[in-house]
Amino acid sequence: MTDGTNSQSNASVLASSVRLNPVGFGLFIALILGSLPVFWIGFQSLVAAWSTAEYSHGPLIPLISLYLFVRELRRSPAPEANVRDGWPGLVVIALSLAVAVLGNLMRIPDIVTYALIFWVSGVVLSIFGWRRGRTHQLPVFHLIFMLPLPQIIYWKLSTYLQGVSSELGVWLVNLAGVAVYLEGNVIDLGVYKLQVAEACSGLRYLFPILSFSYLFSILYRGPIWHKAVLLLSAAPLTVLMNSFRIGVIGILVDRYGIEQAEGFLHFFEGWVVFLICVGILFLMAMALQRLAPNPLTLSEAIDLDFDGFGGILARILSIRGSIFLTLAMAITLAVSLVWQFAPTPAPVAVQRDHFALYPLRLDGWQGTTGQLEPDIEKVLAADDYINSIYQSPAEKDVVAFFVAYYDKQTEGQGIHSPEVCLPAGGWEVSNLQQVPIDMSAVGYGTFNANRAIIQKGVSKQLVLYWFEGRGERVANDFRAKMDVLYDSLSKGRTDGALVRFVTPIGPEESEDDAQARLLRFMALSLKPLPRFVPF
Repeated sequence: MTDGTNSQSNASVLASSVRLNPVGFGLFIALILGSLPVFWIGFQSLVAAWSTAEYSHGPLIPLISLYLFVRELRRSPAPEANVRDGWPGLVVIALSLAVAVLGNLMRIPDIVTYALIFWVSGVVLSIFGWRRGRTHQLPVFHLIFMLPLPQIIYWKLSTYLQGVSSELGVWLVNLAGVAVYLEGNVIDLGVYKLQVAEACSGLRYLFPILSFSYLFSILYRGPIWHKAVLLLSAAPLTVLMNSFRIGVIGILVDRYGIEQAEGFLHFFEGWVVFLICVGILFLMAMALQRLAPNPLTLSEAIDLDFDGFGGILARILSIRGSIFLTLAMAITLAVSLVWQFAPTPAPVAVQRDHFALYPLRLDGWQGTTGQLEPDIEKVLAADDYINSIYQSPAEKDVVAFFVAYYDKQTEGQGIHSPEVCLPAGGWEVSNLQQVPIDMSAVGYGTFNANRAIIQKGVSKQLVLYWFEGRGERVANDFRAKMDVLYDSLSKGRTDGALVRFVTPIGPEESEDDAQARLLRFMALSLKPLPRFVPF
């Protein structure tokens, strides 16, 4: 830890030596303001994400990054009068602006926000030069923790963590001697059933804990391997503690009633989990110091100091107007002006019929429609959908027909894979594979679809589903997202749909029999579908 008297003295010297440089400071302000048009939808996306529970820590991240940056500046001299190696920063700025423009054209804020991080990195490299600027990148990359995950990664990760937390939570409940059964993400306690929903996946603790461990590993005074342990332990620690929380709730519900899983206790336990994770990281740091030849106390091991920050922050007033700062401002302003005033292609208007007009009678099959529950509709966020059950006297069982249509799959909207929602409903997904489907007779050609067997208790069903997008059918959700990116530029369209067929597998029939039934109904139901999901 630096001596307090010396730090204050240095801060006073810095503060007294700061003089406003109108040219350099003006260029810097113009650089910041000039970036706003091209990054605007990214800023809007951040504000919207920060209003949710999972990313409510977001506003703190820039402040923490600023602290880390100023902390480094305090130990470093001012930038050289004539920076000669700032050209790598200009390259990074140009590339990040190009990516941001691409994200704007696609109307995908996630691309813009990630480009913003690299733009900030380029600005640092331009002002300080490559040799000096690369040493200031850790605070910049800490900004990644303020960004929302891409939707498809968020849902995949949430589903995985729900499953892991459910398994570990049930193990703890069993350990307490409570009879419990797990169906997918539904914990069955007999009288009560608890669903490990998306909000219980642990993501709302994972993101701030990862940010904290990143900060903690930087401030920690110890060997690199100590820092790596502290950083890498954050994710498994969060998962374990969230599973412990779920297990405790299950035990309390079994003994004291369902009220224990609702209201203030549920919220309070969440914050307790966060604080316990932070406390465990501190204990780990203390334990790691015991392994060092010259162990430090916790206060000595954590290099947390704010002395002299005011004077260092004031340095921005005296920033020099270098050629690289001028070029960074010029490049950023030029790209923003071009984006602001250049005509952008209007999205293609897609003409389609509403699913309310979809026929309920298909050559002997009679359908009945149903509405999804409000909370499911909210998560689905589809612009239109059909949720129908068809039956025929000539068939042994019914077929459930579901299509969720999206006018656009940008700006935070997009298709949710059944792999996400089925486990949440208590269904165990098994034998998931891609199979070829030949629907050439009805104009759909031959394509791959996902085929899965799902089971809940003694109920067993066969599922066929794929992602329908602008005349193309794909089984892989990542491939579907890539197609959206390409078609948004080449066709001006990002509309698409999830198409799903489900039928029970009777006790005396095979999976092949059930699939044959789905294919017979599919050939009939796909004929009118282009009216509702256009090619």
